[in-house]
Amino acid sequence: MGDRTSRISEEMRKEISGIIMSELKDPRLPSMISVVSVNVTKDLRHAKVYISVLGSAEDKKNAQEGLRSAAGFIRREVGHRMQLRYTPEMHFEIDDSIEHGVYMTKLINETVKGDSE
Repeated sequence: MGDRTSRISEEMRKEISGIIMSELKDPRLPSMISVVSVNVTKDLRHAKVYISVLGSAEDKKNAQEGLRSAAGFIRREVGHRMQLRYTPEMHFEIDDSIEHGVYMTKLINETVKGDSE
């Protein structure tokens, strides 16, 4: 990713986070949702938005549906806030890496505890 696209990606991540937290009133969106990262294509036509949702598989599915239905609104808001010539089309993906990290930490802690007993 070029310097410009990584800068735009990071700025978009901050803006999308803010929009999700303060602007969206969709009951499908759980309170524990965060934007992990945004990958924008070089031509700025598409952006993959990776989100992390703490909760069940059902919560994740609902969050993804809620964000998909709000994608047009989010895109318009990001366009206004960032003043880009072209605002990318957004695709929301669930990112389980944080949850996986929490699980691995738990396993490591249990193993260490088991070894010291």
